[in-house]
Amino acid sequence: MYIGIKDIVDIILVASILFGAYQILRRSGASNLFWGILIFVLAWMMVNFVFDLELTGALFDRFVSVGAIALVIIFQTEIRSFFYGVGARFNMERIRTRLTHQKDTQVLQRQIDSIVLACSHMSASKTGALIVIANQQGLREYADTGETIDAMISMQIIENIFFKNTPLHDGAMIISAGRIQTAACILPISKRQDLPKSYGLRHRAALGLTEKTDAIAIIVSEETGRISVAKGDTIKAVTINELEHDYLAPAFGITCPNK
Repeated sequence: MYIGIKDIVDIILVASILFGAYQILRRSGASNLFWGILIFVLAWMMVNFVFDLELTGALFDRFVSVGAIALVIIFQTEIRSFFYGVGARFNMERIRTRLTHQKDTQVLQRQIDSIVLACSHMSASKTGALIVIANQQGLREYADTGETIDAMISMQIIENIFFKNTPLHDGAMIISAGRIQTAACILPISKRQDLPKSYGLRHRAALGLTEKTDAIAIIVSEETGRISVAKGDTIKAVTINELEHDYLAPAFGITCPNK
């Protein structure tokens, strides 16, 4: 059997689609569902294309058509986030906006310093906080759940928003394009079962967002004052120095300052 370039491209495309589907389901805590679906699809292909069993194949076809609709309904949030992210990466208006907001290194460093100092003060006073730094992928659907702030990044503003018992202290602050865009935002909760019991709602909400987007989330624990950062599907406690150099500097697109 001859395998040509067209067949190789076909295999690569199918492998890429399967890997993408696995990543989406893994982030939603349903990786076992992926393997179940894969086994079912392989069985369906064997019945239809290898053994050519007409009756069994017709039954499988019914399950495939109905199952596809059911999966779209069940995972509509994950699918919407995936296509939203793809569109955001090729959105020329967003690219122009990001270029417009490009600032010199000193301004960016002052913004980073404001976030770092605010987190340091809130950590010392055990003031709970959840700060999201947007990256390439848009966070509009989450920003719409909060209150519009549209203010410059300032240590005083950040601390005032998260001050205990103030109207906006619950929920997440979203920072995008060099400004504090919104506060009191509602984020998706991670469904992972392997998280430590010590993680509260802020930690699970931070991880729930970073599992679905390319943003990073900074958490200040109200119980311990510990600072943690969520990125991708990982979350870890960090020092102030690590927060600045390992996370905020890359997120703001500047060369990591000397430690």
